[in-house]
Amino acid sequence: MSQLLFNNMELTRSFFIKNVEAVEEGIADIQPEGFNNTIHWHIGHVLTTAENIMFGFPKKTSHLPANYMELFARGTKPADWQGDVPSVSVLTSQLKEQLKRMKEISVESLNVKLKEPFLGQETFGELVNFALFHENLHLGHIQAMKRVIETAKTK
Repeated sequence: MSQLLFNNMELTRSFFIKNVEAVEEGIADIQPEGFNNTIHWHIGHVLTTAENIMFGFPKKTSHLPANYMELFARGTKPADWQGDVPSVSVLTSQLKEQLKRMKEISVESLNVKLKEPFLGQETFGELVNFALFHENLHLGHIQAMKRVIETAKTK
């Protein structure tokens, strides 16, 4: 079962990155009508959330700048961004680096029980699986937003 989870991790992140790299420059910061955020925000949100879930960001890991929580945590939005905001290319590089670290997670740690269930997940492995589910949800938002923006440009 653990190999299946690691395979899913690689598949999910690789597909996410492939889709992000297919976003034309200039549309990542467009917020289409009916959407709460931008493609740029979704990319940063996936990175930050995965770092939080899998590596304990911001308390237990320093692989991302602390201000990412202010920029990309749940409930944040680009309209409120101030200060240094990483570019999509920086975020994409960080997603790739994060995948390398994700693949180094020990098989044994997947069975570790959480101190308290989180979002119905009771083990670290279940939490990792939830992070992948979350990533796929946001990929769907990115794909929908990209389609809406591209369609609006052709009208």
